[in-house]
Amino acid sequence: MTVEITSAEELRELLGTPTEQAADKERTRLHELDRQWLAASPFCLVATAGADGSCDVSPKGDPPGFALVLDDTTIALPERPGNRRADGYRNILENPHVGLLFMIPGRADTLRINGRARLVRDAPWFAEMTVKGHRPVLAVLVEVEQIFYHCPKSFLRSALWKLETWQPDVLPSRAHLVKELEAPEKDMAELERHYGPDYLKKLYA
Repeated sequence: MTVEITSAEELRELLGTPTEQAADKERTRLHELDRQWLAASPFCLVATAGADGSCDVSPKGDPPGFALVLDDTTIALPERPGNRRADGYRNILENPHVGLLFMIPGRADTLRINGRARLVRDAPWFAEMTVKGHRPVLAVLVEVEQIFYHCPKSFLRSALWKLETWQPDVLPSRAHLVKELEAPEKDMAELERHYGPDYLKKLYA
């Protein structure tokens, strides 16, 4: 039998009360240590939700420091060439609330930033986000409302950064997944070439 939790009171009774440190660690402005973290982070996850409540989480990655700090309460994330679905961006147009999770490879803790986002197609600081000659066509401007560090337990439990646990070949290759699920009409050899070494050459094209 499935037993569902239906109230915040029931949830709190089940999980218990957070420690004072955990409850009070939220901040609203970037600290110097936050700036250092952002300068070292090459990857983050961006969570958004549409007006109807539908959700999206999109990975964003670039050289370390790709999240540009504009001031103590504002950061910007550049857009890079992708699949053009723009699910998260369309959500932001309907609902500006976003959640960001910044990671540093090998670190088990993460930096969480929640705030309100806007899409910007040009600004004087776009030049600072140019990588390999690619100037972003848009950026996500985030006004920080909540910032704190998340504990490392989930990364430690999953052993995410331990090389001995990595199994990149546990599933078929990206080309095989596309052939099976997205484009069965495509030639397998063509897909293997597309997602092979040449793929790296098109990251900013």
